[in-house]
Amino acid sequence: MGWPAVTSEEWVWDPPSDRVGPTRAERSAVGRTYRAALPARLAALDLPISSRVAAQAEEAVAEMRAFDAESTGELASLAAILLRSESASSSQIENLTASARAVAEAEVTHAGRGNAALVVANVEAMVAAVELADRLDATAILRMQDVLLRDTAPHLVGWRAEPVWIGPGGSTPLTADFVAPHHSRIRDSIEDLIRFSARDDLPVLAQTAVAHAQFETIHPFADGNGRTGRALVHALLRAKGITRHVTIPVSGGLLHDRDGYIAALDAYRAGDLEPIVTAFALAGLRAVHHGRLMRERIAAVRDQWQHRVRARRDSAVWRLADALLAHPVVDAATAARQLGISETNVHRHLRVLADAGVLVPTNHHKARRVLWRAPDVLTVMDAYARDVGRRG
Repeated sequence: MGWPAVTSEEWVWDPPSDRVGPTRAERSAVGRTYRAALPARLAALDLPISSRVAAQAEEAVAEMRAFDAESTGELASLAAILLRSESASSSQIENLTASARAVAEAEVTHAGRGNAALVVANVEAMVAAVELADRLDATAILRMQDVLLRDTAPHLVGWRAEPVWIGPGGSTPLTADFVAPHHSRIRDSIEDLIRFSARDDLPVLAQTAVAHAQFETIHPFADGNGRTGRALVHALLRAKGITRHVTIPVSGGLLHDRDGYIAALDAYRAGDLEPIVTAFALAGLRAVHHGRLMRERIAAVRDQWQHRVRARRDSAVWRLADALLAHPVVDAATAARQLGISETNVHRHLRVLADAGVLVPTNHHKARRVLWRAPDVLTVMDAYARDVGRRG
């Protein structure tokens, strides 16, 4: 039995007057009929994938489990770096890019705008997704999107109440390439998706890939669907026990072939689920590869610091250095909290690391205070972004 293609149903576009777009095409389309997607119910379906695709997915799961098990111990800070890098890659799929330094500074100052602030919000959404993995329901999904948008677009938080569509500039629901389901279908579709995701009789990575594709087909929000949908992936990986310690950078793997990922979502809607399962299997394997490179590079940075820093082995300087591996930009207040000492006393530890070239102080004009950044760590993170962003 094949996989059911997304069908469609007819609706009249009748938005409130304040939601009609500014173009003549949008205004002229009001009151006319359009066809919105009608996704199949998944909850009771099996996953008809070939043995080849199933084996590829199982190989990816085995590698992801192995990497997660390896990523403990001395470099626990790797988890924080991978989480931030994964969030940046997920944002980059939506063409939202920011340097590692801009993101790290925005985390400390809360004064960033533009893409850096959006990536920070995506980090927080990923954290929420992992924390909610053991109670994944409609409320949890709403929470992920709320965390993602409440500071940058609070008016778009929550289930949408109007059509959304994918198409070229100037398109309307009548001319779009894809129109998501009518908003009256959202809650039932999400509940069906949750029941499907809760099953424990399906191959995990295939189930996760299909759940993600179904979420993107439902497109339940006016904004943030892609980033929330990829946060949902990490909630499922944690819920299914594939990850326990780190956020494996699957979005980085998808970014490597962004066009293939989008084509796989289109194929899913046409009734072929194998491309999206294959895309996630390859993304998982790439994620492990890049994650191991990240771990090696961070370990090399730590080794270099061992030779450059002049401090006793029991000095708080080393605890601060380890904290910088996870959070490569700090101010004095942040560093003091990390060490559990007063802000007055933390400055001498910051100066030791600055004298060794580990930290560089900068007057941040927006925050109106000095920020201290660890260029070696930021360089590793930017190298990761370049690596995963290369098209393949």
